[in-house]
Amino acid sequence: MSDTIFSALFLGLLEGLTEFIPVSSTGHILLAGHFIGFESAGKTFEVVIQLGAVLAVLGIYAAKVGRTVAGLPTDPQARRFAGSSLLAFLPAVIVGVLAHDVIKEVLFESPRLIASMLILGGIVLLVVDRLTLAPRHHDADRFPMARALGIGVIQCLAMIPGVSRSGATIVGALAFGADKRSAAEFSFFLSMPTMAGAFAYDLYKNRDILDWSALNEIAIGFAAAFVAAILVVRWLLGYVSRHGYALFGWWRIIAGTVVLVALGMGY
Repeated sequence: MSDTIFSALFLGLLEGLTEFIPVSSTGHILLAGHFIGFESAGKTFEVVIQLGAVLAVLGIYAAKVGRTVAGLPTDPQARRFAGSSLLAFLPAVIVGVLAHDVIKEVLFESPRLIASMLILGGIVLLVVDRLTLAPRHHDADRFPMARALGIGVIQCLAMIPGVSRSGATIVGALAFGADKRSAAEFSFFLSMPTMAGAFAYDLYKNRDILDWSALNEIAIGFAAAFVAAILVVRWLLGYVSRHGYALFGWWRIIAGTVVLVALGMGY
């Protein structure tokens, strides 16, 4: 197996394994790419493999999405769920469009910033996980509109690589009264419009510099992300219901510290 193919497989698996757990898939992909020397013009590879993870969660929740869409004309609950999801998605649209160039050209190019955000986010996750909260919302379908909008605003913090989209939405949902399982599930639902929108806008912004010559590597990374994400989504809800989020907080702190040490040593 060539080094390029191996790198594509490794990064695809890493994307799928980390996209839906609160450890920052973007941070992991960018840091891994830095250390193994993997780059793609316009971040084509990194952008496209995210779609594999999107399709994985869409496939798992296809029946639910289908029922929601079919029920929009007649079912008030379906309209409420669709409305809350879109309302939570709206802040990311506004901030993403306005700050796209700064995010990609400045924040994505700073491994030390990413590692620092991993550590800071890990500390926040540990603190929130240990708080004695009294959950008021146990069904991700029924989050109040105001709560959904608040979660969407907090999600915008994840545009800083290393923060974690899933981590920000989960912490936001917990802070607004969701239990651990529904917080993770709402994060899954919100990922579909958010990641699909980011994917489409990224491709549009980079359409003149995208490198499609490495289709084999892109296809391998896409497939690996898809399979790995399916496994993670199916596992995560049961795990967090029983054990919470401490494991992911400690992982972030350890990973971020190791990266800062490695960077300090000149790697």
